Amino acid sequence: MTYQLAHRRYTLPFRKPVRTAHGLWAERQGVIVRLEDEAGAIGYGEVAPISSFGTETLAEAEAALAALGDRIEPEWISQISPQLACTRHGLSEALAAAQMLPATPATGTDYLAVAALLPAGRAALPAADEKAAAGFRDFKWKVGVGDIGDELSLLDDLLGKLPDGARLRLDANGAWDRRQAERWLDRCADRPIEYVEQPIAADARGADDLLLGLAHDYPTPLALDESLVRDGDVDRWLDAGWPGVWIVKPTLLADPAVAIGKLAQRRMPVVFSSALETALGARTALQHAFTWPGEKRALGFGVWPLFVDRTFDGPAAAPFIRAEDLARLPSGETLWSALS
Repeated sequence: MTYQLAHRRYTLPFRKPVRTAHGLWAERQGVIVRLEDEAGAIGYGEVAPISSFGTETLAEAEAALAALGDRIEPEWISQISPQLACTRHGLSEALAAAQMLPATPATGTDYLAVAALLPAGRAALPAADEKAAAGFRDFKWKVGVGDIGDELSLLDDLLGKLPDGARLRLDANGAWDRRQAERWLDRCADRPIEYVEQPIAADARGADDLLLGLAHDYPTPLALDESLVRDGDVDRWLDAGWPGVWIVKPTLLADPAVAIGKLAQRRMPVVFSSALETALGARTALQHAFTWPGEKRALGFGVWPLFVDRTFDGPAAAPFIRAEDLARLPSGETLWSALS
């Protein structure tokens, strides 16, 4: 069967710029794709690359979509290069929706905990008070953004703000070199840190060996994030015997079901996380989280409200996301129409 392909770019300003080690992020860009079959069945998907994470660029994604033309065969999608992971992902999701393929059955979980996202620097302190008052017990702090000495001095102040039994994650987004990572891990060793995420950049020289060495040398668990979005990354790290946590952003993977299945088979500790996508991509990503058969760790989805235009937001940040919340998210048709 042939499908008619259409696509629309979105540029969505954030309500507040997001500061990470990659810089100041003021807006999210991506593409909504639409497939319609000969009987009129329609499906939508989201192509939301983040080139600083190692995905294709938005221009590369749009060029690939343009090259497909306005009519495609389903088998063409699986032939798209894994280097265009986000493009392949978005088209696959649109095809599944058009074919009305049943979702994987849930695992009996009605709700999942969410980690509150704290801003970089001293702004994390009042934000932690606000999030704790709202009922959050899991927190994620962006580090590697300011002076390392200033950030290290804030750590105990921040921990002192958190409720008893709370868990704190640190996300460096690959900002540190080995010496900086060792300074942080020395400080974290006797403190209640759940894990340190991506301390070394995925594309740094000798990154794999550095990350493995740090993971084995320090008691605080490490987590891979940017190191898991390229083709073959999951297999490579499984073969290497990665001993830490796996951050999975389904929106950035060419075939998330395959990657997630491999991690489930090996019973790896997985945290599902947002790629700051729209509600369309968020629904798909969260479906993977709700069907995960392993240990349920707090989700990295505490990012919304995110956009100036609330139409595109995923579920509002709360201490828990319920499975029924996914049905309340705006449809692909709603987002498509909003871009017209």
